[in-house]
Amino acid sequence: MENTIQGERITPINIEEEMKDSYLNYSMSVIVARALPDVRDGLKPVHRRILYGMQELGLGPTRAHKKSARLVGDVMGKYHPHGDLAIYDTVVRMAQDFSLRYPLVDGHGNFGSIDGDGAAAMRYTEVRLTRVAEEMLADIDKETVDFVPNYDETLKVPSVLPAKLPNLLVNGSSGIAVGMATNIPPQNLREIVTACCQVIDNPAITVDELMQVVLAPDFPTGGMIYGMNGVRDAYRTGRGRIVIRAKVNTETVKAGRDRLVVTEIPFQVNKSRLIEKIAELVNDKLIEGIADIRDESDRDGMRLVIELKRDAPADVVLNQLFKHTPLQSTFGVIMLALVDGVPKVLTLKEMLEHFVHHRHEVVVRRTQFELKEAKAREHILEGLQIAIDNIDEVIEIIRAAQSPEVARLELMSAFGLSEKQAQAILDMRLQRLTGLERQKLADELRALKELIVELSHLLEDRQARMNLIKEELIELAEKYGDNRRTEVVEDGEELSLEDMIAEEDMVITISHAGYIKRFPVSGFRRQLRGGRGSTGAATKEEDAVQHLFIASTHNYLLFFSDKGRCYWLKVFKAPQMGRAAKGKAIINLIDIEPGEMIRAIVNVSEFRDDQYIIMATRNGTVKKTSLSAYSNPRRMGIIAINILEGDELIGAAVTDGTNDVVLGTSGGKAVRFHESDVRAMGRGTTGVRGVRVRDGAYVVGMVVVKRGGTLLVATEKGYGKRSNIEDYRVTKRGAQGVLTVRTNDKTGRMIAIMEVVDQDDLMIITANGVVIRQGVELIRTIGRATQGVRLIRLDEGDSIADITKVVREEKETEGVERVDAPFTLEENPDINQLES
Repeated sequence: MENTIQGERITPINIEEEMKDSYLNYSMSVIVARALPDVRDGLKPVHRRILYGMQELGLGPTRAHKKSARLVGDVMGKYHPHGDLAIYDTVVRMAQDFSLRYPLVDGHGNFGSIDGDGAAAMRYTEVRLTRVAEEMLADIDKETVDFVPNYDETLKVPSVLPAKLPNLLVNGSSGIAVGMATNIPPQNLREIVTACCQVIDNPAITVDELMQVVLAPDFPTGGMIYGMNGVRDAYRTGRGRIVIRAKVNTETVKAGRDRLVVTEIPFQVNKSRLIEKIAELVNDKLIEGIADIRDESDRDGMRLVIELKRDAPADVVLNQLFKHTPLQSTFGVIMLALVDGVPKVLTLKEMLEHFVHHRHEVVVRRTQFELKEAKAREHILEGLQIAIDNIDEVIEIIRAAQSPEVARLELMSAFGLSEKQAQAILDMRLQRLTGLERQKLADELRALKELIVELSHLLEDRQARMNLIKEELIELAEKYGDNRRTEVVEDGEELSLEDMIAEEDMVITISHAGYIKRFPVSGFRRQLRGGRGSTGAATKEEDAVQHLFIASTHNYLLFFSDKGRCYWLKVFKAPQMGRAAKGKAIINLIDIEPGEMIRAIVNVSEFRDDQYIIMATRNGTVKKTSLSAYSNPRRMGIIAINILEGDELIGAAVTDGTNDVVLGTSGGKAVRFHESDVRAMGRGTTGVRGVRVRDGAYVVGMVVVKRGGTLLVATEKGYGKRSNIEDYRVTKRGAQGVLTVRTNDKTGRMIAIMEVVDQDDLMIITANGVVIRQGVELIRTIGRATQGVRLIRLDEGDSIADITKVVREEKETEGVERVDAPFTLEENPDINQLES
């Protein structure tokens, strides 16, 4: 319906439909004519027009460079009517060896850097085609591709390039269209050529078979592909996620310092921004251990040096850098390209097939053109041959003719020549009548006939054409192919939090109210027996420290509760706090039930079938279970032992199946038996009797005898002693035991029993939070039935809450002095070797 208003004709249009149609037209224009590459030559229109414009300007690889401004102006005026800056930016990227695996433009001048520096203005730089780009344009003048009108229909431009080079695969492409995007990684030319040949030889080949030769993408900046799963997905489906890491070497310099040296970075990572990111993380203390960063890169290659602090673990710092900086980046593969003008996500095999099909079409059209040209030349030469064979008659006809037109007609009539042959005779120079020229004519005619036969055969035999394509590709690989730059790590794993935690020995403390924390074991200086100790945890009277344990940050902690349940936790997940800090509620780390108390902590590095967990309860029950049964506990915990009413778990330890077990009771008695007396059971069982307790006594500790040292026992009033393990004879489990320490009102009940050697240190913690560390060799080895000696001087009302041992380094035994007052941390304490 049309309306006429003041002489104007107005056609009503539905705005919704108009917007839909207009946006669709815009979208298709962006998709087809701007943002996506053609699967055949791997080029977008702007790249194709630039290369064609360079050839038209005569900027071949053997010619002199010309100003970039000249090229940009020519391309903009003739083929690409858009902004000059957009064209120049495209030229710049085609010249950067860190952007394209095989650059298509040979640039002279400043074309930017991997640091993100921009190129010089186009009036300062010069360009010409590279030899690889010349292969893209080869045979374009032989009617191998269709030409289409330019934007104003005054010139013709190629719709696609002949492209001997499989450019889309070897150089890749990226672009954002409307509603879709492409991101194709570059590949190695030699691998792609081999794969093309395999596709030609075996059209039924699978992607997995092609991946035997096409290992992975090959980025111009090198680096390392970490894991093949993303590569396989990309090649099989056209989409994948590839993890790329920088190449980093560790160098050791003087004074015990290490440095990380980065020689290659991931593709499309800006080196300057990378350095800035690392510096920000160091300043924000998100990454520790880095002392300095400097860029020593030069024309010989990249060298980014990261100096580490003294004793900083290089592997941990490197893992932190991989996790938090672009030293590890992800390349999201979307192999989207235009196939017959339609965008399509392609597999590796499909991309190879489309390229081979394009090359086959180019070879057919090139052969047809060359055959047509050869036959046309043969036709002319045959006419010249007739003229030479009848030269006297030809001269006579020409001399008698009134005009060239008459002569041409007379020659055509006399010798049965075509118009072109007759004209060629008229145009022939007299020097062709010499003997040498006549021989050249005959040789050329014979060669032409052989060429025509060869070209005719090529057009008739598809296999011959395929063989020719293979030969041209192999020649291309020999001329321009090179070794891979990007290494491949087959089984790349995701970085876990553990990879970014330095391995260090920690003291784990758990209070009566269920608060846990960790701090370095090196934080305590050794003291002689009888010292006053230092405060190790800020505790209230009603929240005394109950347990102290030592473990490496990378180990697993198995928490065994008094109710017989087991909980699993990595050591580094326990909060690290100062000695006087309260800690964090353990209920927030493991889902322990209200009122449940942790009675044993087992430190393990791996869960093995040939090792066992042996447990003991307050009422004297023991149980043994394979360690592998605890490899996958749930967050809510799992059953470790079935606890009877009125009983509770008091200890658990790892054994190898050949150890003796000693159980000590609060009455000062102990029983020793071989663990073979306890058969291995499942997790849900109760166990068997280990020791018989009477008169209100209960089990206070369990020792798994491993080192053949001495047994140390301690009482709640601060007394203790060592006795030889041999003093405890081996009996059957279930006995009442023998006397190990004489208990009375002065000493209090026995509260701990453990195996020690002279090289151990003791770490004692009291209910009030006082900690003392002392050498075991200072405690005399005496008989079983004695009272013992004072281990720690306790304040009024204080008592020992827990005790553990530490294996020390040799240098710690030198120059030890008695300290009777509380001490503070050393400024730079040494890390001790620990044994849980």
